[in-house]
Amino acid sequence: MSVRVQTKTFFEMIRIEHSIFALPFAYLGLVFARETRWPVWAGVTVAMISFRTMGMAANRLIDRKIDAANPRTAGRALPSGKLKSSFVWQAAAISFLVFEISAFHLNRLCFLLSPIPLLLAWFYPLAKRFTWLSHFVLGIILGIAPYGAWLASRAEFSWAPGFLTIGVAAWVAGFDMIYALQDIAFDRSARLHSFPARFGQPRALAAAAFLHAMTLIAWTFAGREAGAGILFYAGIAAAALFLVREHWLVRSFSLKKIEEAFFTMNALVGLTVFITSVADVSFRK
Repeated sequence: MSVRVQTKTFFEMIRIEHSIFALPFAYLGLVFARETRWPVWAGVTVAMISFRTMGMAANRLIDRKIDAANPRTAGRALPSGKLKSSFVWQAAAISFLVFEISAFHLNRLCFLLSPIPLLLAWFYPLAKRFTWLSHFVLGIILGIAPYGAWLASRAEFSWAPGFLTIGVAAWVAGFDMIYALQDIAFDRSARLHSFPARFGQPRALAAAAFLHAMTLIAWTFAGREAGAGILFYAGIAAAALFLVREHWLVRSFSLKKIEEAFFTMNALVGLTVFITSVADVSFRK
């Protein structure tokens, strides 16, 4: 198999388009910091994409035997033999180096803190082997994005990106619980510890709804700390509608519309909050 084909298969495997979940909130950290320097925006973009690529590669490598045993994931590139583990290890190593170089070029603090998300990214695939708190580990990983971007612009503490981080962590943990509904039976048979497998679907949906309510509250406080205007809060209101629809889809259609509930609604949440935040800052200059 040629390198070009392997590379194409690799990016399909890690679903590179799902970067849309984290990137808007990393950018939002820059918007809150009033960052206008294009090298900082470019550096954050490279850091985010390379980190996610490494994280997804780690996930697929560590979970390849579990994926092979799960009917839903057996067709993925590694368990089906479409990709060799050696190629994915190389991609993970390159992505790691790119992330570290980009963190170093952003500033010294970002570079010194870079081991934290790296360790969490490699720990996350292992967490579900012994705890249902794995969803929160993933939430923290993505939640770091807005604060990391803020620190790339301003090496100082602020509650504005702090509340963004809390909101993103709760948002991601919630929708990861919803996504895990697909594997309740398998997780139980394989003794994996997802929240739905441990507590059942009704409680998982209730927990996800609670976390998404926390998300909206945290983002509202973030806007307050940042002195945001009406357009920002309009974006939060729109995000609330998308989250309500996400839960309605799952409760009404179970897993039949899981892709729309998981991918479409959450992509709209991130993009809407980011776009309205940019508009809010622009109109208040």
